Amino acid sequence: MKRKLIKGAWVVSMDPALGDIRNGEVLIEGRTIAAVGRNLAAGEDVEVIDAAGCIVMPGMVNAHQHTWQTALRGMAANWTILQYFHYVHAGLATKFQPDDIYIANLVGALNQINCGTTTLVDWCHNNPTPAHSDRAIDGLAESGIRAAFFHGSPKPDPKPGEKPFWEVPHPKAEVKRLMKRREFRKRDPLLSFGLAILGPHYSTYEVAQKDFKLARDLGLIASMHCAGAAARTPDGWERLQAEGLLGNNNNIVHGNNLSDAQLRFMLERGVTFSLTPETEMTQGHGFAITGRLRKLGAQPSLGVDLESGISGDMFSVARMALATQRAMDNDEARRETGKLPDTSSITCREALGWITIEGAKMLKMEDRIGSLSPGKQADVVIVRADALNMWPVHDPVLSLITQASVANIETVLVAGEYRKKNNKLRYRELDVKKQQLLASGHRILSELGLAPAA
Repeated sequence: MKRKLIKGAWVVSMDPALGDIRNGEVLIEGRTIAAVGRNLAAGEDVEVIDAAGCIVMPGMVNAHQHTWQTALRGMAANWTILQYFHYVHAGLATKFQPDDIYIANLVGALNQINCGTTTLVDWCHNNPTPAHSDRAIDGLAESGIRAAFFHGSPKPDPKPGEKPFWEVPHPKAEVKRLMKRREFRKRDPLLSFGLAILGPHYSTYEVAQKDFKLARDLGLIASMHCAGAAARTPDGWERLQAEGLLGNNNNIVHGNNLSDAQLRFMLERGVTFSLTPETEMTQGHGFAITGRLRKLGAQPSLGVDLESGISGDMFSVARMALATQRAMDNDEARRETGKLPDTSSITCREALGWITIEGAKMLKMEDRIGSLSPGKQADVVIVRADALNMWPVHDPVLSLITQASVANIETVLVAGEYRKKNNKLRYRELDVKKQQLLASGHRILSELGLAPAA
């Protein structure tokens, strides 16, 4: 792979030792970042990428997305969480064939690349058969994105004589089978594997206990939802804590109804939190716990959650998280002191961290991704900052968080490979795949009488 030298950019490294570098350069050798600075000695046989008028930043990390819902875009926009459970998990999800999962994951991952996300946590909980899981992984692999496939379990209404999903432990044999797939076993893989378990909020304690032990025994991250409907095991977190099962391989998604005491003992054990503020507010989970985590000295990662309900753009996710928490902090200050705080409670740089380095930490990949640091993987995004919607740029971080959009994402590299270049995805059959996605979504919606008229 030819070496690449990105020149003339405003480099936002997200590495505290390097900071932001005006008229900076990034040298890429193979899959890794070789150097970041100015006037780098690149030598001969190097591809020079002129990034004048651009901001160069680390690839974004989408820490939580149900990518299998890509063909249902927009359909959940008016649904509360209870309607979502009814229409999606008990209804639409049951109509998915393995190829529906494939096309959703492929196009969904390509959209993430298009939006500047280089790492996607695919929280796949619609896989009733091994074929569904296999095709989900096929879609991610074909897209060229860096992805963590979190294997989940479907949540249909129980049929007569069947155990309900909340009484069924995660399938150990299937997990072990998937872990042997070649995509996860390469020397320098783009794909990694984890578990999307029910957790005590959505299962019996016995199921939660088995699933936590399975993840620990296999050395896997176990991520779980904690919000929405009432908890099935309200004291489950305390019991898991007492058994010593909580640890730094556990990830909580949402967490809106957890107490401060629960947050505290979880954080003390290294549990991470991935928030999806727009979905949480729209569907009725409540306000994101961003501020509560910050008061305890922790930072969240962020995710899109549902493209069936919101946009897949991580800049929008960060902007929503920042604005809502600032609003809550301002309101608290007014009520407690009678005036606004002297300055904003959260900086834009902190918000940019939520969609870069904090996502990397959640995946235990902060030594590989999340910042433009020498030795890390070359997951790099070039943002066209001299475009009308961003110009003039006085501070690159402020401009990224407050002005940037998918329209500004000019070039995306994943492990040093172009996945988007000069505003165009490097995927040849995109139009064909878009039509397949349309057909998939229309068929699934039609089977439940939800498809719009042709």
